[in-house]
Amino acid sequence: MEITGDEMYEEPAVTKDQLMGEILAAYPQAAIPLMGCGMGCVHCPSAQAESLEEAAMVHGLDADEVCSFVNDWLASHKDEA
Repeated sequence: MEITGDEMYEEPAVTKDQLMGEILAAYPQAAIPLMGCGMGCVHCPSAQAESLEEAAMVHGLDADEVCSFVNDWLASHKDEA
């Protein structure tokens, strides 16, 4: 499925069940807010197979808060994609 235009930012764009690799493949710019949350290893090979929820847990973060932050960031930067 190809994602283009405004449809790529329908709520929620990112969910905690998605694998980090899937998130970054669909929304490469999501690395910015993810790293801003403290997830500096978003591009590590092992992180690619973790769900956002698992990655958040490893970093002591609340997955729902991370999802909200990333989705808000993506929505506010959709014209820059």
